[in-house]
Parts: sequence; structure tokens; C-alpha cells
Amino acid sequence: MNRAALKDIISIVVRLTVTCLLAGAVMGATFVLTHEAKERNEQARDERVLYAILGYGDNRPQNMALHTVYRYVLAREDASSIGYVVPVGDGAQSVVMEVDLDGHFVQHFELLADSARLRNDGERDRAVIAALNAGMHAQGESTIQARYADKFIIATQNGRRNAYILDGKYPGFKTFIRVKMALDEKFSLMGFEVLEHEEDPGLGAEITQPWFRNQFAGKSYEQIKKLQVTRSPVPDPWMDVLSGKITGSEAQTIRQQHADDDIYALTGATISSRSVLQGNQAMIRKFVTRMEILDRVLKEQHIETLF
Repeated sequence: MNRAALKDIISIVVRLTVTCLLAGAVMGATFVLTHEAKERNEQARDERVLYAILGYGDNRPQNMALHTVYRYVLAREDASSIGYVVPVGDGAQSVVMEVDLDGHFVQHFELLADSARLRNDGERDRAVIAALNAGMHAQGESTIQARYADKFIIATQNGRRNAYILDGKYPGFKTFIRVKMALDEKFSLMGFEVLEHEEDPGLGAEITQPWFRNQFAGKSYEQIKKLQVTRSPVPDPWMDVLSGKITGSEAQTIRQQHADDDIYALTGATISSRSVLQGNQAMIRKFVTRMEILDRVLKEQHIETLF
């Protein structure tokens, strides 16, 4: 290879290297400048979905607030427990409440992270682990491991609790069905949205249809526990209410007549219909148990929250 060719190759390599470095710098600067705005936009979009499932849409009340509680599975060498990250004070502080698997209080730690940091999964995980292990080391105990499990949201209006929002995933006919659900303060089902599924088009995929989902709306916790799926055809007046063709006082009268009905299955998709019912039942049952434990422990430990 002559010197001219070698010089050309070196020149090309240098130019490519400089170009890559400049491109990387531009991309890095763009990420830094837009990341915070992107997170704010994602948060605003999530809040729109949450208020919609609560039935407010764009007409959300100004005096409503949403408080997120994160749940972690904690593991020591000899035992496992559950940790709840709970906002306290004015909402800028949080504590980690640890309860054993029987629902008894173990201990709590202050979490040195503001609400903005907690929304970031990585930062929240690091803050939780740091808080737990700082407390454990202070007591001369071994390191504790923490693994994120899930979260739920408590909605308040004028400082009074009035709803819960849950995220869940359960088995469907093929894979998993992912939903977002709203319960009122007494754990009645306000409604739910199917966020993701792989049910058969034209059959199980109809679980997203409003008329099917609307059958669950307004059912109390006690009713939900007893529901079954029926393959009987949906009575015409009830279908008209569920699909929104009949509204107002007439719809309310028909709704009362069918208040104790079981869930009418989708045609040709009884398994998918039953999967949604049983999945919703399990989600609500588990959440009610966890919420009762958390409320009891917070009361016993005299910890003030915003909900």
C-alpha cells in the first residue's frame, strides 16, 4: 500500500470518528434537553387516562389529587416481607412501611426522595434499597433485598378518599390481558379498560367492547365475589343500556332490574369472558386485603398520610 492510499484511509477514519463523536454529542444533548419534558408529557398523558377511567374526562375537579403507593417484595436471609412506599406529610416525603406476610407491622424507614424521583423506576429502586439497608445496618442486621412488585393510586377529593386505581395483568385465552381498573372508596367497581391483549379477533378480542365491560360497572365488592359467567343471550333492553342506546332515567330503571345479573359471555368466547371475570375478581380481592392491612398498620403506627 502506497503512502497516498494510507493517507486517504487515515483521513476517512478520522472524518468518520469526528462525525460519530459529533452525532453522539448532539444526541446526548437532545436527550438531556428533552428528557424532562418527555417525562412531564408522559405523566400528563397517564393522568388523563386515570381521570378518564374515574369518569371525569377533561372535566376533572380542581380539588382532586392522586397519591401513588408502590409495593415491594423484601427479602432477608431468613424471611420475606412486603414494603409499601407511602407518601406522608405534604406529599414531598415518603416512608417505607414493612409488614410481614401475615400482615403484621415490622418497621418503617424514611425515604430520602421527593415525589418526582419516585416516578422514575431506577431512582425509586435505589432510594428504597438505600433507605432499607441504612436502617438495617444501624440496627446491626444483615442486608435486605428489595424487588418492585406493583403500584396503585389513591384518589382524594377535598382530602377525602374517594377512589382507587389499579394496574393488573392476568391470564387470557392465549397470553395475558392487561387492564387498568377503578374502584370507589367502598371497593365497588367503577370501571376498567383493557390496555393489552392477544385474544382472537372477532371473538375474545371483543372484551374491549364497552357493552361487555359496562356489565361490571357499579358492582359492589360483595357482588363481584359472587359473579359467574352465563352463556344466556343478553336481554335486549339491558344490551341497549350497556351499549349506550338508552340513557337517563330509563337506563337507570333497567340497570336496577339487572343489578344482580351475572356477566353475559361474549358469543363464541366464553373462555375469554371468564378470564376477564376471574382476573378482575382476583385483582380486587387481593387489593382489598392489602389495603385493609396497610390502613390498619398506618393507624396503629399513627402515621399521617394525604389519603
